[in-house]
Amino acid sequence: MPQTDAEISAFDRATAVTRTEGGGVRADLDPGWDVGNGVLNGGYLLGVVARAALLDSPHPHPVALSASYLRATPGGPADLTVTAGPAGRTLAHSTVLLSGAAGPSLAVQVTTATLGTDRADYTVNPVPRLPGPDECVATRTSEGGPAVGLARQLDTRLDPATAGWTAGRPSDVRLLRAWIRLADGRDPDPLALLLFADALPPTAFAVGKPGWAPTVQLQVLVRGLPAPGWCVVESRSTEVAGGWSDEECRIWDSTGRLVAQARQLARVAR
Repeated sequence: MPQTDAEISAFDRATAVTRTEGGGVRADLDPGWDVGNGVLNGGYLLGVVARAALLDSPHPHPVALSASYLRATPGGPADLTVTAGPAGRTLAHSTVLLSGAAGPSLAVQVTTATLGTDRADYTVNPVPRLPGPDECVATRTSEGGPAVGLARQLDTRLDPATAGWTAGRPSDVRLLRAWIRLADGRDPDPLALLLFADALPPTAFAVGKPGWAPTVQLQVLVRGLPAPGWCVVESRSTEVAGGWSDEECRIWDSTGRLVAQARQLARVAR
């Protein structure tokens, strides 16, 4: 039975792409997925790009994306230029350029493949222990004002061990850890994992230094199909120098499998 509009999740509606008469790809970027000042979240934009890349891919899932953020992207109409690369029985490659009213704003190299639910043959990434979601700190509102759009779209519960900054007790470690899911209950899939990989606040918040830290480059590896339910996401910085910060992110599904990894380079918030 086909889905009705009411049954389609907010994330699926917001990341939808369509063909244009000229054979291009068009999206209507939803301003409700912003991180403040009308700037859209980078993980949300990756979800849009991945949908465009999958239109002509022989494979169903995004597995590796390397994104360069050229400028901040607001909501509104956007064109996506998809350039197909080599494709085979296992992998397919393409590049996607997203352009809005101000011109190109995001360039992404996308690799697609078919993912499964196999357990790891080898891992050094055990799922971290944290209290259950109901015992963690909800982050549906921002400090001093209403929630930004992204916070309304997600249900995020911070591990109390990394949430001292929410109560005026910052840490000396740039580490955040949380349960996460889409607010409307939609189960995670590879596209949602792209969103989760850039969904936590900048790790500078953990040490009491809030502010916008614009992403310059973001790489996401999707390692498997996530099981239904909550995901655990952990983000940490390993080096802050010269006005630049790195962030490493890992995501586990409800069974404790590592299902995504990400690494980004961002400017330090002023």
